[in-house]
Amino acid sequence: MITPPTTFITGETRRTVDERFRLQLPGDMAAAVTDESGETIVAKERAGCLSLWPARDWRERWDAGVGLIRQKIAMGRMEQRWGDVQRLGRLLSTRSETVKLANRSRLLIPEGFRDFLEVASGQDVIIVGAVICVELWNPRAWQEQLRQDMPEFGPLFKGLTE
Repeated sequence: MITPPTTFITGETRRTVDERFRLQLPGDMAAAVTDESGETIVAKERAGCLSLWPARDWRERWDAGVGLIRQKIAMGRMEQRWGDVQRLGRLLSTRSETVKLANRSRLLIPEGFRDFLEVASGQDVIIVGAVICVELWNPRAWQEQLRQDMPEFGPLFKGLTE
């Protein structure tokens, strides 16, 4: 059984990516996405957005999903979906990376993730608590996401609290 997250991460702040593509996270957010071994997962979410997760929690969910797909392949249940399996394999290969935060809260954004985030050194990033993870947003992408999501806040909140 997959362990449910124990954190409830909220908040929004703006920070600047330095010349070496390092980003100083708020201490509470950094602590929430670092597991007991000091590891964090950086994942590509959507164009202009990366997410941060405690490595142990991510691996638990990841291993369960990958294990299920392996079983389906072994049982011959994916033969009609090889194209989807290959597409998933490509995405799995580039989706995430394990990192260690320096000085407990400084993230070095991995090289392959910088282009995806679409932020250059010296530019700002919006850091957002997304309850179960921390998200890093290109400011333009974040504003667009807010424009799309904010009108649905009331119904979403009501639906999740009923």
